[in-house]
Formats: sequence, structure tokens, C-alpha cells
Amino acid sequence: RLTTTRSSMPAGSWFMAEAHEAHLEHHFDSAEQQFGAASLGMWIFLLTELMFFGGVLVAFATYFMTFYESFEAASNELSLGIGTANTIVLLTSSYTMVRAVAAARSEGPRVQVRWLVATMALGTVFLGVKAYEYASKFSAGLVPGSNFSSTSPTVALDELFFSFYFFLTGLHAIHMIIGLGILGWLTWKARSGSFTSSWFTPVELTGLYWHFVDLVWIFLFPMLYLLGRH
Repeated sequence: RLTTTRSSMPAGSWFMAEAHEAHLEHHFDSAEQQFGAASLGMWIFLLTELMFFGGVLVAFATYFMTFYESFEAASNELSLGIGTANTIVLLTSSYTMVRAVAAARSEGPRVQVRWLVATMALGTVFLGVKAYEYASKFSAGLVPGSNFSSTSPTVALDELFFSFYFFLTGLHAIHMIIGLGILGWLTWKARSGSFTSSWFTPVELTGLYWHFVDLVWIFLFPMLYLLGRH
């Protein structure tokens, strides 16, 4: 709780104090303490996500080292062009997210909304391209299950590779969809002028989440798309 009165504060500084107080929960002593706790919570959450994705990636790497020839052949069924294009789109969205965080700290609502919408647009493009890629795999009969078909002599291993592919990229897409939902909420809040240089915690933490999702893709892209591209 802020106990400093307006009359005892330097001229003009009471506005920032009131902005802090408007978002300060009762169990925190200061806005700085609240921001530190929120940041720590987000980092702990991201650490649990890292352990989850890391476990699946380790399992994939183990199977790859055991059946590397079959996994390399199955990897060639993926479109390198589509994977590369989506990587560029996602990296660009990281840049627009950085600009959105910077705008929340120092710019007005219009600039904030512009960068948030740009990030949402790029995320939507990524998911659209991924949906197109999924559709092509359905058409080619490369979706694990009773209808899976492959001309390779190691059909079971091909199906195993695509099981990892759909699980990992599908899980990543779910995180993207969640991120887009949060960005939509941030955009709505930004339009009403909620974020200022004195309070921008939701944008900052969403930026951390979005960068984590991008980082996961940086690992998925070479492990899934580049295995057979020596």
C-alpha cells in the first residue's frame, strides 16, 4: 500500500503513484515488488514448460539416434520451404512483440495496438501455414493411425516419426493459440489506455511467453525438417 500523500510528494509525481496504486494488490508493499513476483512466477511457469517440451525432445532424439536412417527418410516428406517460411514469420513476430513491449513502456495506445495487432497477424499466418501443411499430410496419408500409408519398407518407423511430428507441432500450435488469445485481450486493454510507463506488466510477461514459444520452434525446426538435409 502506498502511504505517501499527494501534498508530501514532488509536483507531478503523484500521478505515477496513483497509477501504481491502481494496480497494486493489497498483499504487496510496492509496485516493484509486485512486478518482481509476477516475473518470477512467469519464469517458473516457463521452466515447467521447458521441462515438458525438453522431455519429449529427448525422447525424439533417442529414437532418432536409434533409427536415424528411417527418421531421416521420413523427415524428407516434410516441406523445407514451408518450414523455413514459418520460421521467418515466427522470428518476425518476436520482433513485433519486442516493439509492443517497448511501446507499452513509452508510447501511447495507438502505437501499442499497432504492434500487438502485427504480432497477432504474424501468429495467425503461422497457424494458417501450419494448417495447410497438416492438410497436405492428411492428403498424403501420413497421419498416424489406421489409414497411415507409406512406400517405405519401415512403415512403423515412419509412423513413429510422424507421431512425434504431429504431437510436437500440435502442442506448439496450442501454445500459439493461447498466446493469440492473450494478445487479443492485451489489444483490447491497450485501446483503453491501460498500459503506461508506470504499469505494463501484462505486456512484459506476455512477451516472455511469446518468445518462449518462438524459442521452442527454433528447436523443432531443425530437429523435424533438417534431419535428412545433409
